[in-house]
Amino acid sequence: MAKPEFQVYNTMTKQKEIFIPKEPGKVGMYVCGVTAYDLSHIGHARAYVAFDVLYSRYLQHLGYEVTYVRNFTDVDDKIIRRANELGEDPLALSSRFCQEFLDDMNDLQCLPATHQPRVSDHMDQIRDMISQIINNDCAYAVDGDVYFSVDKFPDYGRLSGRKLVDNRAGERVEVDPRKRNPADFALWKAAKPGEPSWDSPWGPGRPGWHIECSAMSAHYLSFSFDIHGGGMDLIFPHHENELAQSCAACSECNIKYWMHNGFVNANNEKMSKSLGNFFTIREITKQYHPLALRYFLMSTHYRSPVNYSIEQLEIASESVFYLYQTLRDCEEALSPFREKNSDGAAPNGKIIRITSEAQECINKLRNDFQTKMSDDFHTPDFLNAALQETLRLINSSLNMLKKRKQQQQSLFLSLTELDKEVKVVLDILGLMSSSTVSEVLEQLKDKALKRAGLTEEDVMQHIVERADARKKQDFSKSDNIRLELTAKGIALMDLGNQTIWRPCARPFEIENPEKENPPAAPTST
Repeated sequence: MAKPEFQVYNTMTKQKEIFIPKEPGKVGMYVCGVTAYDLSHIGHARAYVAFDVLYSRYLQHLGYEVTYVRNFTDVDDKIIRRANELGEDPLALSSRFCQEFLDDMNDLQCLPATHQPRVSDHMDQIRDMISQIINNDCAYAVDGDVYFSVDKFPDYGRLSGRKLVDNRAGERVEVDPRKRNPADFALWKAAKPGEPSWDSPWGPGRPGWHIECSAMSAHYLSFSFDIHGGGMDLIFPHHENELAQSCAACSECNIKYWMHNGFVNANNEKMSKSLGNFFTIREITKQYHPLALRYFLMSTHYRSPVNYSIEQLEIASESVFYLYQTLRDCEEALSPFREKNSDGAAPNGKIIRITSEAQECINKLRNDFQTKMSDDFHTPDFLNAALQETLRLINSSLNMLKKRKQQQQSLFLSLTELDKEVKVVLDILGLMSSSTVSEVLEQLKDKALKRAGLTEEDVMQHIVERADARKKQDFSKSDNIRLELTAKGIALMDLGNQTIWRPCARPFEIENPEKENPPAAPTST
């Protein structure tokens, strides 16, 4: 079967295109980073998980050498306002929140970017680019400020599809009368009292928001590179202005693919601080495992809006637990066989092969992964189909391993290969933790107990009380204990004479809950 061609959606052309890098075997990618004045929120998580999976991990899996640049905005109006509120130096405050961001990204299993430049460290590149734009007659200085002249760039609006007449400048903010066109935007801002500033040919000041990304992307990747990414909210004006600046500075500027991830909504409303439905990554990971948040974000196609809700996050958390429980069950079942069966040979010298069902499943897993990821990264289709089918086969094979002595060698090899293939794709998707499988399961259970407001001892006491009720045939009490725990996200499972618990998605709407059946009466002999 021929490999599918790798396609990505290009915002510039509004269509999917076959990905062909400018330089064979190498990819240059710039993704706009955070403005470091507060803890990062779930919208940031959505963007950087998407670009971690889609472009860092998958491109490297395809064999590309990827240079990934993701900047920090550490000089900005918001940073200065927050620093003034806290009585803190603006650069010290932004440095602190840069590190908080990196800690969040590490929790979410996002690989570090190749370069993570900060605006404050690249003033020379920014001033040089502004000078070049002025020399090319596309910008002008007024009283220490420098503005980009959109009238000098006929293609302005080609990325977003907006026309200058549609911008309606001044509707939300007062237009600076010194501008030649109300749509002109700042490349350099004259210094104000009490604000950090740097010397420049136009007087002391600091850069505008848009110029920083143009200067840093050109510095690390040149004016011609493969992928420029970010959230859809950056298409206009940020990326539109970046494109105009870069082209004005260098006529050879050519960014091949512009790629954008969708918005995050909360309970079907746009997430925002004003609506009170705004969540930081740290708030979520205090209650849920970071892998659950990552899985949740990957369960929607990266270009589609994702609707954040506790219900969906709990479903994602349960999915991660099922995934890791399957991996641990597989590890435990295979451990007695690994040494004496590692070469795949039976005692009589016959070669043992994996089952045809396992081979078919592995082929389907590989093909579906490649097909879905090569078609503009359809992670949800893969997570919900081929991956789940493989996990089900692993569990059914584990049950067979316990029952069929004659097929143990073949099942061992089958489970070994299935386990290996699952871990390969999980690693590419960033879902394979650096912690052990057992450690992740314990972490998931700890989070579930925290959400339930219970301790391990509390749960075990409920299990004892339920067992006592069942012995007394008080099935109403037994049912109530089970349902009360389920409502708190704790599921009880009866395995022979033993009852264990595991995290589960809380049933936010319980209709006609299924009652437990009493134990069967002993059969007379």
